[in-house]
Amino acid sequence: MHFITSRRTVRAAAVALAATLPCVTLADAAQAAAPQAAPHAKAQTAPGAPQSARVHGGHLVDLPIRGGTATVDTTTLRVTARTGKGEVELSAPAATAPGKPGKVVVTADGARWTYPGSGLAVTARSDQGRLVVSIKSTGAADRTLSWPVTGTDRAVSAVQLPRGEGLSIPVGDAFWNSDRAQLVNSELDMPSALTMPLWGHTLGGRGVSYLVPTDIGTSLRSTSEHGRLRTTATHRFSRDEGTTDYTVTFALTDGSPVAPAVDYRAWLGQHGQLGSLRAKIDAVPATKKLLGAFHAYTWGDARTAEGVKKLRALGVDRMWLGYDADDTPMDAAAVAAAKKAGYLVGPYDSFANGQDPKSSDAPTSVWPDQVYPDFCVQGADGKPVPGFHDRGCYLSSEAFEKAEPTRHYLADRTKKMTANGADSYFLDVDAAGELFRDHSDAHPMDQARDRANRLARMERLSGKDRLVLGSESAGAWSNRVLAFDHGSGTPVADGLWKAQKDKEKWGGYTPAKAPGIFFKPAELPADVAKAMYDPAYRVPLYETALHDSLVNTERWELSYDKLPQQKTTRALLAMLYNTPLNFVLDGKSIQERGSELAALQKYFKPLHEAAGTQAMTDFRTLNADRTVQRTVFGDGTLTVTANFGTKAYDGLPGGCVDAKLRDDRKPRRLCPADVNR
Repeated sequence: MHFITSRRTVRAAAVALAATLPCVTLADAAQAAAPQAAPHAKAQTAPGAPQSARVHGGHLVDLPIRGGTATVDTTTLRVTARTGKGEVELSAPAATAPGKPGKVVVTADGARWTYPGSGLAVTARSDQGRLVVSIKSTGAADRTLSWPVTGTDRAVSAVQLPRGEGLSIPVGDAFWNSDRAQLVNSELDMPSALTMPLWGHTLGGRGVSYLVPTDIGTSLRSTSEHGRLRTTATHRFSRDEGTTDYTVTFALTDGSPVAPAVDYRAWLGQHGQLGSLRAKIDAVPATKKLLGAFHAYTWGDARTAEGVKKLRALGVDRMWLGYDADDTPMDAAAVAAAKKAGYLVGPYDSFANGQDPKSSDAPTSVWPDQVYPDFCVQGADGKPVPGFHDRGCYLSSEAFEKAEPTRHYLADRTKKMTANGADSYFLDVDAAGELFRDHSDAHPMDQARDRANRLARMERLSGKDRLVLGSESAGAWSNRVLAFDHGSGTPVADGLWKAQKDKEKWGGYTPAKAPGIFFKPAELPADVAKAMYDPAYRVPLYETALHDSLVNTERWELSYDKLPQQKTTRALLAMLYNTPLNFVLDGKSIQERGSELAALQKYFKPLHEAAGTQAMTDFRTLNADRTVQRTVFGDGTLTVTANFGTKAYDGLPGGCVDAKLRDDRKPRRLCPADVNR
């Protein structure tokens, strides 16, 4: 499969607002021919309603969308679209039959109907060029609906999934249809297993984007049918869980593998949910130090003022330095040295875990008073929900929010953690998307409330406390409150967790000053490496949607030196996507490999300073095996071409990257293997 996008010429202001779909080359919705209304005995029309929807056959609802006309079959929820290139199936009939529909009522902007037998009420409308289908459960009992069922059209050639940064997978690919890839029959929880609530398909020279604004309670499942991938969303309607509403939007696209992310970026802008890194810099000027910076967690001597000075002496003039909140954090002298060097510096913290102070194995899990166990999330059985690795319990964000106005547990914690002068903060898991239902009578909450609480406390850190805030594997819903994240750049395959459990090969949490799990070089199993790092499947969905909102890196336990066999590929991906590399450092690594870090950062810095606050406006593959890829940022501010192959392409050697700023006479070249020696 050879993906080449159409070139997008997007003005900076239009990109920032994302008020339209800048990627698509299909006709504008205003130019789409509106279907003619036709009277039917079984259709009821609201008085005075314009004929935005056309009902025919008593059960088929036509609605105009950008690029054509969508048709919803109310008997099955099958969705098709007629375009200038013919008809495409956007969804097969629902996998769980909704039942016999009631009469269709045409409304001011669409149509509505019910399924009396299943207690579901449906509205379908046109909005911003998309088909928007909203389903509400009106019954008391929980129920599930498996729909839409996608990838069923014979013309579908690829599926796009926002796992980490993003994947575009040929639907007939033998590896991804096999058990080796661990995708088929996996159930991906949309809020936690995907970085954005979307997926998409390519159908020849066109495509379709699916967005799920109501992602909580929704999962995405991939199956293999006759050697081809299909994808089905399942939503669980539950009054207790607060998931009685389910909305899916459908949009026709130009078929680019990043088109679903372009659609989502537009949706975020239209709904006031798209953040701006420029605005974050204006609000907290220290945020500007993220531009051109690599990221690193420090250990041992690297946490000292002397260690910072050695790093700066190598020529590294921009870094984000983090440290564990253990018994040897960076002291005031080290923080002052980091600031003087032009670095950001901050602690790792977590508001998510509580343990008995008498036996806790982590300072971040120790809280005053009776936070543990009183704030523990309670399961349906009334027992505390065990914390990470069954340590202590997960703490309820609702309990904290209720207590914060008078007890100030979180504010006091933050003040203590930044008493050394730290100007940044890394808050583990808050943005990662593992949301909780708390059954406690003292602090009940559903997952939506949990998410709202996390957003509120993260906003206090970045707003009131003016800290340059980061979190783990940030879901797109947190993009407005974060300046950076560690983890959303990594499309994690399940086999990674199994590999990390092998302490002999991967390393454990000792020695304390340089834990093997971070410093010991390791080799990924071949199938895991293919699923995560084969450039033929990688696409920048996250950067297309959010590059100018926050700075995105890989997971912190997968430092650049952790996976020697993937170093060149990861360096090329970082430069192609204009995202920083993530390291772990101690005194030994600064001495032995600091010059390599310095050379890579020197190359990266001017590119990121110029384009870090710009949108990614173009992505394309340039050859048939997808080993040569190109990105563009802003209105031509930066163009990057990476050759992941072994043969030269148009003068660019394999394993090298060319980057060209607007005013450069010739590209700037980096061949990471030469630097890695």
